[in-house]
Amino acid sequence: MKIDKIQHSKLDTVDPNNSAFGVNISDHMLICEYKDGEWGEPVIMPYGGLNYSPALMSIHYGQAIFEGMKAYKDKNHDVFLFRPERNFERFNKSAERMAMPQISREIFLEGLYALIDLDRDWIPTKQGTSLYIRPTMYASEEMFSARISNKYTFAIMTSPANSYYDKPLKIKIEDYYTRAVDGGVGFTKCAGNYGASFYPTLLANKAGFDQVIWTDSKEHKYFEESGTMNVMVRIGDILYTPPTSTTILSGVTRNSLISVAKHHNIDVREERISVDDVVRAYKEGTLKEIFGCGTAVVINRYSHVGYKDTIMELPQLTDEESYAAFLKKQLVGIQTNQLEDPFGWRLKIEKQLV
Repeated sequence: MKIDKIQHSKLDTVDPNNSAFGVNISDHMLICEYKDGEWGEPVIMPYGGLNYSPALMSIHYGQAIFEGMKAYKDKNHDVFLFRPERNFERFNKSAERMAMPQISREIFLEGLYALIDLDRDWIPTKQGTSLYIRPTMYASEEMFSARISNKYTFAIMTSPANSYYDKPLKIKIEDYYTRAVDGGVGFTKCAGNYGASFYPTLLANKAGFDQVIWTDSKEHKYFEESGTMNVMVRIGDILYTPPTSTTILSGVTRNSLISVAKHHNIDVREERISVDDVVRAYKEGTLKEIFGCGTAVVINRYSHVGYKDTIMELPQLTDEESYAAFLKKQLVGIQTNQLEDPFGWRLKIEKQLV
């Protein structure tokens, strides 16, 4: 792997502990090009623009995927990643569905470790902050032809980040627009999934909501995802989350929260959640919490949920009463080396580069 270090760091112009999510990109990025049926040598270089034309095939035909990960620092300034193997596996799962080449462990994981080591000074230390990591791959052949590309670019970039959301959200249950359909690409992290969600979200914003809960495409009767997150619902003392499928992303945070909840004897059920059951539970007073979970946000609680002409105001639980607050504290504690890691998820990045 070739490493070309930046001559003058941008850190003197950026405060990593007070950086809006995704705004400031760190000093370096990893780039690796695919052509003639194989990947070339990965290069870590100063972050900056690459020379492409508007004929880039990913722009026209949508072959573009990504992942979301985080790096953390503990009180001793040691650096940790959280379950990077899961992101590597899901990245290749997305690539397969989008007819893109598989990336090797050496390029993805070893390249990631070297990049995080090199830019470790960009990792913030303030409570609730992290270094957000964005691996991506896109078709980089330049041609007007609706076919599988012959060239691809793999890249990893990082950015210091505060919390994605800083308040409970008001959510609308979407009963017309659809995020994903059976047999489609809803289980992948492909760019088109997100672009297609923006317009319905914009309409929800204009109606006074922060985000939407997506429902199934056939009947709009069952919860699927929430905005760009997986969704969990607490009815009584039982925590429900929809099972993963071709329409629902297998979230690393979702999977981790299920394991943490079970470890602490919380009853978790991976079952379809019907809108009717949620409304009924609300009317009966047994609907306790609804929250989204994902890498960027970890967990975000909802204060209100709108469905047709009804606005359901959720109970204002204390942190001691809330499953969401408890699970977030446990997971973040594991990620940041504040709590024991009984699952073996935390990976320390040793300092090697000088």
